[in-house]
Amino acid sequence: MNRQSLISGLLRLTAALPLSWGHALGAFLGGLLWWIPNPLQRIAERNLAWCFPEQPTVERNRLLRRNLVETGKGLLELGPLWFWPSERVLRLVQGPVTGEEALAAAVNRKQGVILITPHLGPWELAGLYYSSRYPLTILYRPSRMGLDEIARQGRGRLGGQVVATDAGGLRALLAALRRGEALGILPDQDIGGIGDGEGLFAPFFGIAAGTMTLVSRLALKNRTPVFLTWVERLPRSQGYVLRLRALPEVTGAESLEASVAAMNQGIEAAVRSLPTQYLWAYKRFKTRPPGEPKLY
Repeated sequence: MNRQSLISGLLRLTAALPLSWGHALGAFLGGLLWWIPNPLQRIAERNLAWCFPEQPTVERNRLLRRNLVETGKGLLELGPLWFWPSERVLRLVQGPVTGEEALAAAVNRKQGVILITPHLGPWELAGLYYSSRYPLTILYRPSRMGLDEIARQGRGRLGGQVVATDAGGLRALLAALRRGEALGILPDQDIGGIGDGEGLFAPFFGIAAGTMTLVSRLALKNRTPVFLTWVERLPRSQGYVLRLRALPEVTGAESLEASVAAMNQGIEAAVRSLPTQYLWAYKRFKTRPPGEPKLY
């Protein structure tokens, strides 16, 4: 059995469980990530130390432990989100999405929209929800684990067009904007591999972090409105709340540098509102504070 078949089988197995069971198993996995030294724990611990230096170590450790538990839950959610019937998935969204009227109006005006979704909460649900309601082209970075086909099918099964971070994907994004449709982009994924292949250093939690310029370039060139959206996982498996807010400062900035900085400021504010559910173990920073050892 190859790796893709094995992973697909495991995801389908978790999809056969009630969400509460999956979350319980995920919390157990997160507990193991806390107790057993591993790269996810090490990277998350270092990132938290950089971003919350004012917090006592005991508070950061408490945050790290909760974050690893939420990370475990997120891993066990992929099966349900990618394999459950669409109606069952969408019923997980609790209440209306505040601010969606502005998003819908922009889509209806055929002016194009950029939806940015950081690695905050169950971000996969955001793409599924919005693609079920609007024409959405979703940008993804090819997996290093052989998950490409599974991920494309899972993310695109409610109507989204899923494109890779390559020249063909960039052309698909531009074509979608010309049609006045919406784009879905993870703005805090590793830079490089798309467009000019470069990023800019912009403040993120007070650290100069390598940040993709794609969102800002598209927004400034076409005066495309940008919306930040993220998902909050509710306690006791009660479902999820989608958060959405406009970022006019990204589109209205006077320079590329200012636009990228504004995007990072918006993401930081969202992360500060829900720090336990951010993927701190992601290799986010491309520079490090003076005197700090290399992160990875």
